Amino acid sequence: MEKNEVQERVKKVVANVLKMDPEEVFEDANFIFDLGADSMQSLELVAAFEEEFDIEMDEDKALSVQTVADAVEFISSYVS
Repeated sequence: MEKNEVQERVKKVVANVLKMDPEEVFEDANFIFDLGADSMQSLELVAAFEEEFDIEMDEDKALSVQTVADAVEFISSYVS
């Protein structure tokens, strides 16, 4: 899967879970500080990424991901 496809799908999932416009989800945005995700939404994001990409991630490692770009890199390692 191409990295730009992963990026677009990650942005779509983030926008859906955090109930915001995908255009507001920037690559360098921090999930907590820039996008306002709380701990429950962080868990929802992990579950949504797993469903979107049909993968099973290490939850502790996944929860340590801080930015959209980090999520793209992390998920790319699972789908490549």
